[in-house]
Amino acid sequence: MTPLPGGVGLSGLTVYDWEAADGLRGGTPHMHLVCSEAYVVTGGEGSVQTLTTAGFADTPLRPGDVVRFTPGTIHRLVNAGGLRLVVLMQNGGLPEAGDAVLTFPAPVLADPEAYRAAATLTGDHAAAARRRRDLAIEGFLALREGGLRAFHTAAHRLKRDLLDDWRTRWRAGPLAAAAETGRQLEHLRAGDLSHLGHGEVARLKPPEEPVFGMCGLLRPCSVPVPVDVSDLDPTHPHHPKELSR
Repeated sequence: MTPLPGGVGLSGLTVYDWEAADGLRGGTPHMHLVCSEAYVVTGGEGSVQTLTTAGFADTPLRPGDVVRFTPGTIHRLVNAGGLRLVVLMQNGGLPEAGDAVLTFPAPVLADPEAYRAAATLTGDHAAAARRRRDLAIEGFLALREGGLRAFHTAAHRLKRDLLDDWRTRWRAGPLAAAAETGRQLEHLRAGDLSHLGHGEVARLKPPEEPVFGMCGLLRPCSVPVPVDVSDLDPTHPHHPKELSR
């Protein structure tokens, strides 16, 4: 795989149009532990609902808007009509390795096996993705009434065993990309222009069929798949097992 600039992840997203219990249509609320994310709105309209320790917010999304949020921001996309985005994800590869926690109700978050069962898509993926979304919205609506710190603790408990793997992926991806820029700067300072002779162009081809992601139908432009995929989060839509279905 040819990495994207800076080790970011890039996907096209068509947000789900499924109605939820509160009458709104859209995706699955979730939170990233170490990855910032940005939305570039390419079509339609809607909003992103967010929940942080500063409170709840509902940010409108219209074509041309760019909205960014940091780790610890629970976010839910709301589709008011044809909402389409380009999603930029910091630390490409880490979301695929489990850096996302869905806002399931507290009893599910407290049981790793129950969480995995609720998050993994099996059988009819459209129906399973909708059930997963609905369960996460149930938990999200409860979190709007309180309990965010407890959710942070539960999210850490679910993912703490993955931290060493995340560090390895970060070092091999975003950190390596930044270090390469540093080397190129030093070469230029020394009058060494050799890296300019290695320019290249690569086309990253999205999958022909979209995959059922957390927020909608995803077309990832590149999917980091290491030789050993056993440590990838099988609940993530970019996991090779999910892509093969």
